[in-house]
Amino acid sequence: MGVNNNDKNLDRRNFIIRSVKAGAAVAAAGIGSAMLYDKDGPASGDGKNLVTLPDFSVPQKDGKTISIVKGSDRIKTVNKAIDLLGGIERFVQKGDIVVIKPNVAFASPAFLGATAHPQLIAEVVKLCYSRGGAKQVIVTDNPINDPASCFAISGIGKAATQAGAKVLLPDDKLFENATVKGGKLIKNWPIFYGPLQKANKLIGISPVKDHHRSGASLSMKNFYGLMGGRRNIFHQDIHTIITEIAMLFKPTLVILDGTNSMMHNGPTGGSVSDLRDTNTLIASCDMVAADAFGCGLLDMNISDLPYIRMAEEAGCGISNYESLKPIMANFS
Repeated sequence: MGVNNNDKNLDRRNFIIRSVKAGAAVAAAGIGSAMLYDKDGPASGDGKNLVTLPDFSVPQKDGKTISIVKGSDRIKTVNKAIDLLGGIERFVQKGDIVVIKPNVAFASPAFLGATAHPQLIAEVVKLCYSRGGAKQVIVTDNPINDPASCFAISGIGKAATQAGAKVLLPDDKLFENATVKGGKLIKNWPIFYGPLQKANKLIGISPVKDHHRSGASLSMKNFYGLMGGRRNIFHQDIHTIITEIAMLFKPTLVILDGTNSMMHNGPTGGSVSDLRDTNTLIASCDMVAADAFGCGLLDMNISDLPYIRMAEEAGCGISNYESLKPIMANFS
C-alpha cells in the first residue's frame, strides 16, 4: 500500500482533531496514563540480579536467510517474503509465546512513516496464530513519546488487539538490568525484559527511515526501543550502541518495511514529502544483512553506516547480503 491521495490531502487541522480523539480514546480505555509516564525510564541498577536474554534465532538454512519482495501491497509482500523463507511455520510453532517488537517510537499516524505500519503488525499476528499455532502473541515497545498515545495514534494498538495480540506498555516493574558481554556501553543497564521473560520467539518489524544521528533507522536500530533508562546518553556513541543492541537481542525474524521509505528528516519526519515509494519489503533471519540491503533504499552505501560493519565484526550477521543468495519476488 503506497501513500494514497487521502493521506496526502490530510491537513493539519484534521490531524490535530484525529490526534485529540485518539488520545481521548486511550484515556477512556485505560490503556495507560501519560501523567505517570517517566520519559527517562527507570535508572540503571546496582549490578545485582542481572538477566540473560535467550537466543531467539532459528537454525540457518542455506539460501533461506533473506527475502526481498517488490510491491506496494504490504499484505501481499509480507506473506510472500515470509513464505520464501519457509513460511511462518519455520519461525513459530504450536504453543510458542511470540513477542513482536514494532517501531512505535512516536505519536504519529502511520501514513507519515515514522512508525511500523499497523497492517503489517496485524498480518504477522494473524499468521503467528493461524499458521504458526502460537499460544500467545505480545506486541510491545518502549516509545520515546507517551506509550499509550504512540500505540493509539499510530494505529498499532488497535490493529494488534483486533488481530488477537496482547499489547503490553512499559512499566517500571517490567524492566531488569542486563550486561552485554564484551560491551562497553550496555553494562548493568535496564532493558524491557518483562515481555521477553516467558517468550521463545522475537520478531522485529520496522520501517526504513533516515536518522539524523545514526544515518538510518532499520532493523537493528528498532531494538533500541527495548532499552530503558536514560538511553539518550548513548546518542553520543550511536554506532557502538546499535552494535551492542544487536549483540544483546537475537531475534527470530526481522521484517523491514520499505514500502514508503523516509528519505529525509528522520526519524520523526512529519510530512509525506519526506517519503518515497520504494515498494520493497525485506524479511530476514539476519539483521545485518537486512540493514545492508535496506540502506540502499535510502540511497546509502554500507560504508555510510559504520554500525553495519561493527555489528558484522561482533558476529551479529553478514553485511554481504548477496552472498546469502537472497530470494527475490515482484508484485509490481
